[in-house]
Amino acid sequence: MKDIKILFVDDEDFILKAIKRLFWDEQYTLLFANSAEEGLEMLKKEDPQIIVSDYRMPGMNGIDFLKKAFLLNPDSVRIVLSGYADTAVVIEAINEGQIYKLIPKPWNDEELKIAICNAVDRYLLHKRNIELTQEIINRNEELININKELQQLLKDKSELLDFKNRAITIFQNIIDAIPIGIIGVDFDGVMVQCNQYWLKNLGISWNNLGANVRSFLPMEVVEFIENVKNNREKERQYILNNISGKLIGTLIKDELCQQKGIILTFIPFSLIK
Repeated sequence: MKDIKILFVDDEDFILKAIKRLFWDEQYTLLFANSAEEGLEMLKKEDPQIIVSDYRMPGMNGIDFLKKAFLLNPDSVRIVLSGYADTAVVIEAINEGQIYKLIPKPWNDEELKIAICNAVDRYLLHKRNIELTQEIINRNEELININKELQQLLKDKSELLDFKNRAITIFQNIIDAIPIGIIGVDFDGVMVQCNQYWLKNLGISWNNLGANVRSFLPMEVVEFIENVKNNREKERQYILNNISGKLIGTLIKDELCQQKGIILTFIPFSLIK
């Protein structure tokens, strides 16, 4: 793990040499500093993931150094090496949340290796948690954007539906105002549309909507509808409910919408003359 950098800070050269010998075969990038001040400068340049510092050093001690290291690199894992006499002071610093672990001097080599290994695992877990948290934030932002788009789409569709409903109402008002009879019949013979003229003058009620024309229209008109459906007839003169006029049948075949039907129009002769 050459991408993992470990900074060791101690004012005694033999300590740093001992650590270097201990970790020479480990896959880490090892960094060394002889003072807290030198360690801070190295922190700015190298950005190590693990920081190990001696407690008792001239000038700035290890606790103060690691606190400053926390400000420079809060994601790093910080470890302090200390003699037993300093334990109470260091534990207080650990409780403040700035230091991950206290390793007493003199250390056991295997215990130090395990401590460093655990510190690396802790760092990698922390890094992965940050990545997952950011991924969740990004996904949430994507979901928020998708939700906004869906809301806009629903709004647009709702407005379109309102427009179509208004258009249907306007169209119905138009055909109701026309002084001729108009009904729509599908290919199964079911009436699906009707205007006011037919309702008022030609003996049909709203109850006939959805019913087969054979149940309420004269047989001659039903036969005419069948003739229009089979392209045998398009118009004829007829007296419907004592009103003389012309029946006109228009065949509708919309393959795109899969709509088939007949528009039956009755025009009174009084309008033609």
